[in-house]
Amino acid sequence: MYARRRFALLKSLLEYVGIESDRIHFTWISSAEAGKFQEKAKEIVEKVRKLGPAKKLVKDIRPKN
Repeated sequence: MYARRRFALLKSLLEYVGIESDRIHFTWISSAEAGKFQEKAKEIVEKVRKLGPAKKLVKDIRPKN
């Protein structure tokens, strides 16, 4: 219960600073559910790949003219 509340708070904080909420995920998976873990991990990785780099976290190092 505490973890879910803390996750909701973290998600709100990240949205406030401009990080997309699809970049993080919270779910309950038993250690006996390896297949479910693998499926969720692939799903989350695909969502984040579609989002591309987080604009707020990537520093532009190109030289300025």
